[in-house]
Amino acid sequence: MGFDPATLRYNEAGLVPVIAQEAATGEVLMLAWMNAEAVAKTLETGRVTYWSRSRQAFWIKGETSGHVQTLVEMRIDCDRDALLVRVAQEGPACHTNRRSCFYTAIRDGAEVVIMEPMA
Repeated sequence: MGFDPATLRYNEAGLVPVIAQEAATGEVLMLAWMNAEAVAKTLETGRVTYWSRSRQAFWIKGETSGHVQTLVEMRIDCDRDALLVRVAQEGPACHTNRRSCFYTAIRDGAEVVIMEPMA
């Protein structure tokens, strides 16, 4: 008996939030969304596949940029309404060319950029 993506709890748009984490370091890379088909494609191919809300289309991470996310492990949270994908990330995860999308911190009430784009 295999895992059925339909058993997850999706929002009203049929999506579940997904946190991508570098498996080797634990670094949080990004937050994106998947529908049931994207979950299935990710598990079938080992290439992390998201659902682009803006384009209303599948988005295989790294397909155009070359910054591929290879699935190491998928985890389901206790409420079954969020996923954690532990990945091997090639290059930056963020479209700003930074390793992580979480490159801005709030420190002493101000926004501070804590990560520069990769060379």
